[in-house]
Amino acid sequence: MIRAVGADLVEIARVRRLLDRHGERALKRLFAEEEVAYALTHQDPAPSLAARLAAKEAFQKCWPRPLSWREVWVGLEGKRPVLRFAPGLEAELQREGLRAHLTLSHERGMALAVVVLEVKAPSAE
Repeated sequence: MIRAVGADLVEIARVRRLLDRHGERALKRLFAEEEVAYALTHQDPAPSLAARLAAKEAFQKCWPRPLSWREVWVGLEGKRPVLRFAPGLEAELQREGLRAHLTLSHERGMALAVVVLEVKAPSAE
């Protein structure tokens, strides 16, 4: 059963301006090492970073309390983007029986993320 849906759209040029102004400081404040490492494998890291900011905001729209930028981040399982969580938040999700699904896209000047928070069905044993 779906508990919540969150979506966010981020202008890629905004991320470029952020990086131009604040560089390494912005990367450390907003992103997990895994996110920065992935983005820096691309010739232009801004679209990837913008999608990751959108993912954090989309998840925040599903969650009942404010979160810091580094409590949620985007990792990869193979080539598929997945949300990863700080240990305390991961424990909350587990206690509530919740699973987060993520999709990312970027095209032209915008990056999009959609998060679906699902209540996991109890396992039949």
